[in-house]
Parts: sequence; structure tokens; C-alpha cells
Amino acid sequence: MPKIHFIAIGGAAMHSMAIALSKNPGLKITGSDDEIFEPSRSRLEQHNLLPAEMGWFPERIHEKLDAVIVGMHATEDNPELQRAKELGLRIYSFPEYLYENTRGKTRIVIGGSHGKTTTTAMILFVLNKLKINADYMVGAQIEGLDNTVKLSYDAKIAIFEGDEYLTSPLDKRPKFHLYKPHIAVLTGIAWDHINVFPTFDNYVEQFSKFVNLIEHQGRLIYYADDKNLQTIAENSRRDIITFPYNTPKYEVRNGITYLQVKNGEIPLKIFGEHNLQNMEAARLVCRQLGIWDDKFYPAIAEFTGASNRLQKIYETENSVAYKDFAHSPSKLKATVEAVKNQYPDKKLVACMELHTFSSLREDFLPQYKDCMAEADVAYVYFNPEVVKHKRLKEITAEQVKEAFGGNNLTVFTNSEILQNKLRETDLNNTALLFMTSGNFSGINLIDFAKDLLE
Repeated sequence: MPKIHFIAIGGAAMHSMAIALSKNPGLKITGSDDEIFEPSRSRLEQHNLLPAEMGWFPERIHEKLDAVIVGMHATEDNPELQRAKELGLRIYSFPEYLYENTRGKTRIVIGGSHGKTTTTAMILFVLNKLKINADYMVGAQIEGLDNTVKLSYDAKIAIFEGDEYLTSPLDKRPKFHLYKPHIAVLTGIAWDHINVFPTFDNYVEQFSKFVNLIEHQGRLIYYADDKNLQTIAENSRRDIITFPYNTPKYEVRNGITYLQVKNGEIPLKIFGEHNLQNMEAARLVCRQLGIWDDKFYPAIAEFTGASNRLQKIYETENSVAYKDFAHSPSKLKATVEAVKNQYPDKKLVACMELHTFSSLREDFLPQYKDCMAEADVAYVYFNPEVVKHKRLKEITAEQVKEAFGGNNLTVFTNSEILQNKLRETDLNNTALLFMTSGNFSGINLIDFAKDLLE
């Protein structure tokens, strides 16, 4: 029986791949990690994949292993990784293994600085509704799918969310450079991951390289209003067929977004121009797969969103609360504007946490200028201890306030004080929006929203 060992099995994508592979009775899956958090821990335990003890154990690496898959959480000097190299074992990064398992399939890769999770989720949702089998990797839980990774023998297509972050401790290429798609989507370019791509030009270059790695006579679907994507598309190989897209026509009435189509209109369960753009990209991908609009639109009308992406977490008779993964400037701006446009008659109280490496960098803060201007009340939170933990230069509340700009904004460095401020805020007839890739230093946002709005 082939044996595969995961180094850093607790990662969001890594544990999902381990679970996906464990469903193959012909494979034996093991793994190690020095710390595993929820929900990875419970899910690994449920599938009998949770390591018996935390830590790295070189003795777990032996010559009978057929492959070792290493995650980004592992460092280059990881003792298990060093042992695997000494034994000359086949070592894969997460994206390498995905590619190797889908070489004979039609690969669809969704890239871009924003919207790639939702666009991937939309495509998978439609395929699932239409009972079309596909392998996949996506960065959020989707209704109707029990895992975020699926690898099978019989699926003829594979759909991947194409992250531009680094592949592994041994491979400094962006993940999406390894997938070599037949159909590629680029949703937009807005500078991110500045710890890896120190200049905007260097960041844009990664997307240009991605396009050059599209398979011969492949397709490139891209957002036409992004000037950098226009340039990349215009300079792409002559054999690549390009499909630009824009925001489709729509109307918002009584808190519902209606998509305007040839034969009338379709009420949607999602909203926001950025999500409508994602939907248009998904439609064009589905068309390449032979799914026409008469099948696509009824299916997508039921899509409520991917987990943590403009996810409604509580609602009363006159107020509503959402949480969103938005943390970069472009995502933040799009999400705030989407909620404001959807609920024009409600007060918008937007709370954002600076949590990622880029967002806490002093030289990156100016990128946030006016991105929360549409909110009636804007609260920005960061934890100085997280800044220290990431070994970044200290930033102050004053610096953050100046960078964001606007008279609607208050900056907090203490989660308790922020929570108390929200409890004191009049939230009657309000749209409450939480935006973070973290949890505001330990807040259960669903319970907290319920407590605030009731």
C-alpha cells in the first residue's frame, strides 16, 4: 500500500488534502505538526489523521514512504524534511502534488489579488448543482461539498484557487505558477504579500508569468477594467484566446440584487459589484465547459456565498451583521461599498482588523487611504503584540488613523475597549460589518453580533 507523509499536516489546505487522500482505501496517510488549531484539529481527529503527539519526529520518515508532502508552515531546517532529503525521498509541495495528480485533466485556475475564492466557489457550486464531477481545491467551505480539496481518478476536470503566495520552504515560486492551466481566470491585481513581493512591479510580474504558463491554445478570462490585466492580456502568447469581462447589469431593490439578463431579471442571494464580477468570470468558465446560460443562471441564483466571504451571521427585523475575510485595501473598499449599496437606508458600522504581515507594515499602511470612506462609522483594530510577534516595526494608532484618513474612523489597540465601544453604539437600523483574516483577538463574531443586535 502506497504511503504518504504530510509535514505540517495542520495547515488549512494541507489537512484538507490529507483528508481527501485518506478517502482512497489504497493509500496510507500519516502526518506531523508542532501545533494544530481548530477547525483543522477536529477534522483531522474525525478522520483518524491527527498525530498522536505534537512535534517533529525524524524517525517517522523512512525509506518505505512513497512521497512526502511539505507545507509552508514547515521551515527549511525542519528535522523531518532534512531526513526526507537525506533518504532521497520524493518531496512534493502542496501545489506540486495537486499538479501531478491532475496532469491528465483539464485544469482551471482562478487567480487574482481578490475574489479568487468566491469565483472558484461559484464554479464548483454550479457544477455540483448540475452533477458534473470535478476535482478541486478552494480556500473556503462551500455548500454541498464536504471538503475544500477533492482528488479522484474519474473526474475529467480540476478547478484550483490559484494563490500567488510562495509554494514551500524549498520552492520560492508562487503557488499558481505550478498549475499550468488550460483555462485561467485573473480577477484583478492589487498589491499584496509585500514581504515576498517588495514592489508593485515585481508583484504584477508574477501574474504575467502565470499567463505565460497557460497550456498551448489555452483560455485567459480577465477583468477588463484592470489596466495591468489589459496589458498582460495584450502581450500574452498569440495562441492564448482571451475573454475580457466587466460588471454585468443589475439593480438593487429592497435589499435584493437583481441581475438583468436578456429574458428579464434574476434575483440573487449575493450582492456587491465585486461579487457580480466574480459571477461573470464563473459564467465564462462554465461556458468553456459547455454549460450555457440557461443552466448557469438558475444554479447561481441559489449561491449564498463562500464561508467568511460576505457571510451573513445575524439578522433582526431592522439590522443585519456580516463577516468577511477582507483585509487588503482593495478587498476592504469593495466590501464596504457593497454593503453600503445593498443597504442604503441603514447606518453602516464597519469594523476592520489589521492582522496580516502586509497590513501591519508601516510602509504599506498608506495603501488603505479612504478604503473605509463609505462607512458611516469605521473602527480599525490592531494588536501591538501581533506586530511584535511578526517582528515588525512598531506602529501607532495615530499612524493608522492618518493612513486611512477620514473623520468617520477610530483606531483601537485593545479588543475589550473596541467591544465595549460597539456595545455603547446605537445599532438600530444598522448594517454591521466585521472584516478580518483573524478574530479581533479572540472574539466569536457570530455570538458577538447576536449579542449586539438583540
